[in-house]
Amino acid sequence: MKELFKKLDVGDKIELTINNKKEVGILLESHEPGILLLKLENGYNIGLKKEDISKIKILEKKKKDNKENKEEREFKMSGQKPIIDFYLTGGTISSKLDPKTGAVKWLINSKELFNIYPEIFQIADIRVKSPFMKASENMDSSDWIKIAKLVGKSLNDKNVKGVIISHGTDFLHYTASALSFMLGKLNKPVVLTYSQRSSDRGSSDSRLNLVCAAYTALSDIAKVLVVGHANINDEYCYVLQGNKCRKMHSSRRDAFRPINCRPIAKIFPDGKIELIRNDFNKRYKEKGKIKVDAVFDNKIALVKFYPGQDPNILEHYLKKGYKGIVVEMSGLGHVLSQGKNNWIHKLKKVIKKGLFVYAAPQTIYGRLDPYVYSPGRKLQEIGVVFLNDILSETAFVKLGWVLGHKIWRGSVATKMKMLENINGEFNEKLGKEFLE
Repeated sequence: MKELFKKLDVGDKIELTINNKKEVGILLESHEPGILLLKLENGYNIGLKKEDISKIKILEKKKKDNKENKEEREFKMSGQKPIIDFYLTGGTISSKLDPKTGAVKWLINSKELFNIYPEIFQIADIRVKSPFMKASENMDSSDWIKIAKLVGKSLNDKNVKGVIISHGTDFLHYTASALSFMLGKLNKPVVLTYSQRSSDRGSSDSRLNLVCAAYTALSDIAKVLVVGHANINDEYCYVLQGNKCRKMHSSRRDAFRPINCRPIAKIFPDGKIELIRNDFNKRYKEKGKIKVDAVFDNKIALVKFYPGQDPNILEHYLKKGYKGIVVEMSGLGHVLSQGKNNWIHKLKKVIKKGLFVYAAPQTIYGRLDPYVYSPGRKLQEIGVVFLNDILSETAFVKLGWVLGHKIWRGSVATKMKMLENINGEFNEKLGKEFLE
C-alpha cells in the first residue's frame, strides 16, 4: 500500500475503499503525513486516515501541463459577434478549483474565463475586465461607485451591446440596488449573475446562469437585472429586477426570488426569452449617453427592530454623526410603543435633532400601512417616513445615494426623493401573484 501511495499525484482521480465503502474524488494536497485529502464528486472535501484505506484504484492520472496535452485553449475575439463587457468582481462564479488545496482561487482574465466557460464565447465576443476581486460580504459603497463608473463607460461605448457582472451571492442585491440608482435610465442591459456552487461540481449552476446572462445582455431589457436559476433544475433562468429581489436561500441554486413583483422574463439556454412583464425600458429608448450618478453617503444605518429593544441605539447613531437611518419595522410598520423602552418618544427626540428616519418592512412580502393602527399614525405624525413595499436593503442603499447629493439633504428634499419611485423600487399595486 505504501508503494501505491507514492504513485499518487495531486490532481489524480482515484477510488478508495474504506470498510467496504468506496469513495471517488480528486486527490488534494495534504500537510498531514497520515491523512489523505480528497475532493468528492459532490464538491465537498474529506480527510481520510491512510491506515483505514484497504484499496486504492487510480481512475485517471492528472494531465501534465505541457504543450502536447495541455487542455487550455487560447481565447481570440472573433470580430463578428456582438460585444459584451464582462466585469469579474468576485464570488464563486468568478473562481476556479485549485487542485492542490481543494479551495478556489479567482479568475483573472479572458483566457481563464474562456477555458472554464467556453459556451458564452460562442454567443458573443466577451471583453473581460476585473476592477477587483472580492467576496461580496467584503464589498462596500466605494466598490459600488467603482463598478458604476466602469459600467457607465461600457454603456456609452457604441460597440458594446450589454454588460455582465459576476458577483458573490450574499450581498448581490445591495450592488444591484445601488447600480439601479447610480446608472438611472439605461440604454442597454446590465446583468448581474452568480453561482451557488463552483464550476468543478457536477451540480454547478454557473454555466446555465452565465449562458442565460449572456443572452439577457443582448436582449432589449434595458435595466439593472439579476439572472439565475428559476428552480432547482437546469431548465431556464429568471430575469429579475435588480432592486426588487433578494437572496432567499443560503445554498439552493434558485436562491434569488422576486419580491412583491413577478420576474421580468424567463430565459432559456438556447436564447429564447418569454416575457412575463413589459414595464421596463427598452434598448436604445434613452437616446444619447447615460449619465452616471455615482455618489453615496456612508453616514446611514439599517436598524432591525426586535422585541424589547432599547431605543437608545438611536441616540448612538445621532452622536456618531449619522444623517439618516432605515428602521426595519414589524408588521404594517410597528415598533415598541409602551413602557420604558417606548420607541416613539425616542424617535421624536432624534428626529427633532435632525436625524432622518425611514420605515421599511421587516416582512419579506407586502407593504407598510401607518393608517391601520394608532401607533403607526403616531409614528407618521412625529416625522417617520413610511417607504411602502420597498425592500429594507434597497431602502438603505437608496438613502445613502440620496444623501450623497448635497442639494437633497434638507428634510423636505430628502423625503421627496426617498418617496419618489426613481427606478421601480416601489410597486403601485400588489396582486396575488407576488407570492408565486
